[in-house]
Amino acid sequence: MKNRRLKKAPAELELTAFINLIVVLVPFLLSTAVFSRLAVMDLNLPAQQSAVEQIKGPNLQLEVVVRADGLEVGDRVGGLIQRIPKVPLTAGGMQHDFAAFTSLLLQVKARFPDTTDGSVLAEPTTSYDELVQVMDHLRSAVRPSPEGGAQTVRAVLFPNISIGDAPVRKGG
Repeated sequence: MKNRRLKKAPAELELTAFINLIVVLVPFLLSTAVFSRLAVMDLNLPAQQSAVEQIKGPNLQLEVVVRADGLEVGDRVGGLIQRIPKVPLTAGGMQHDFAAFTSLLLQVKARFPDTTDGSVLAEPTTSYDELVQVMDHLRSAVRPSPEGGAQTVRAVLFPNISIGDAPVRKGG
C-alpha cells in the first residue's frame, strides 16, 4: 500500500486584523499622549525691607496680605512696603486701619499711576466681610477735591484684583 501524503500548501499570514488594530490604536495613543514642554521661568526675588520711596524698577506688583493681626502691603519684587496693624474699636474688638491703608495706597498710586493690578492674599481664617472691605479699599478711595472745599473725589486705585492664599508666616 502506498503511503499517501496530503500535500498541504503553506499557510498565509492574515495581517488584515492586525493592520486594522494598528490603524485604530496609533491615533488613539497619539491623541492621549502628553507632550512635555520646556519652559523658562523668570523669577524676581524679594528684597529684605523697603518703603514706598525705595521701590525699585518701573513695574509694581502690589500685594496685600490680610493677616489676623493686620495688613501687610508689599511689592512682590521689592518686599514689604508697610505693615498696618489692626486698631481697637470703641465697642471692643479689633478692626483693620483702613484710613492708614487708603493713605498708603494713595501714596503708592501717586508713584505708579499706570499700575492697575493688585493681589489680595488672605489667610484661611479671614472672614468674607474683611476680604470684601480690603478689596473695596484697594479698588478705589475717596479723597478731598483738588479744588478744595467740602467736596470729595473718588480715586480709582487698583481695580484689577487677583485673590489668592496668603503665604505661611515664618516661625509660626
